[in-house]
Amino acid sequence: MSGWVDAINGEALADGEHVVVDVDGTDVAVFKVDGVCYAIEDVCTHDGAEIASGVLDGDEIVCPRHGARFCVKTGAVKSAPAYEAIACFPVRMENGKIQVRDDRWD
Repeated sequence: MSGWVDAINGEALADGEHVVVDVDGTDVAVFKVDGVCYAIEDVCTHDGAEIASGVLDGDEIVCPRHGARFCVKTGAVKSAPAYEAIACFPVRMENGKIQVRDDRWD
């Protein structure tokens, strides 16, 4: 089980911005959309490339390599060429910090 990892100061991340943090060896992209933070693994399930540098369109991230789209709220695939969802992670605000943790093996 992973503990909570500080991603960034709560006020430092504006809507539409993201930060990538290492959570126990996994790169996790934390996005802020409409005042709420969401975290997904920073990997496109289509080809394994990073996805955080793609364009954020509403609540969807567009893969910079081949254009697959994923919901940053749920990790769900929104368009091909990807067909598998991206892992999602819990996010919380604690002591003024945005925190994330990997709960996949809890």
